[in-house]
Amino acid sequence: MTNLQEKLFALQDPQYRDFQCKLMPTVPPETVIGVRTPALRKLAKELSGDGALGAFLTALPHRYYDENNLHGLILSGFKSYGETVAALDAFLPWVDNWATCDLMSPKAFKKRPPELPLKIQEWLLSGETYTVRFGMEALMSFYLDEGFSPEYPAWVAAVRSEEYYVNMMIAWYFATALAKRWDAVLPYLTERRLERWTHNKTIQKAVESFRITEEQKSFLRALRLK
Repeated sequence: MTNLQEKLFALQDPQYRDFQCKLMPTVPPETVIGVRTPALRKLAKELSGDGALGAFLTALPHRYYDENNLHGLILSGFKSYGETVAALDAFLPWVDNWATCDLMSPKAFKKRPPELPLKIQEWLLSGETYTVRFGMEALMSFYLDEGFSPEYPAWVAAVRSEEYYVNMMIAWYFATALAKRWDAVLPYLTERRLERWTHNKTIQKAVESFRITEEQKSFLRALRLK
């Protein structure tokens, strides 16, 4: 066992491990150590200046789910856009679950570098479940407020997949977009531009949102497809 794995096992919470395993059917239980996210964030900060960190980031695939989460948190802290993208391109093909995917929120993306949208589009076209999901989440996180463009929801709507975790992300994206860009994205529902399951799931998630008005919720309910 490596020194880093020993540190992770020292932070193990068995109850949390059992809880996490129930939420992640795609992850073998024997690969879950059970380290809570705050402890992982603290460890990621401690390791940020470690000269041996590069060896960990290039040792892919990792054995443990918690190593993947630590990896995602470390690269999320990078300040350089180029370094972040290179690290993501190396890591995303090995991501095998929604939790690791959704954990990543790169600091280098917060200022919306001009190159980022085309990179996101590349991820959306990759055909890899969690790379696609990550691209959608990046559009949702960084481009629904300032920097929004009507072409971005069109990119998400164009994705066709049989993967549950991709389609759930499409619904999550559009439900969030309805709260922030109602007029711009409502036609995706009124004109039935989404697949039936995703259409109805978007409405379900939007109706559950506190950011959608009661009047809007009533309108959305009438758009459900049978």
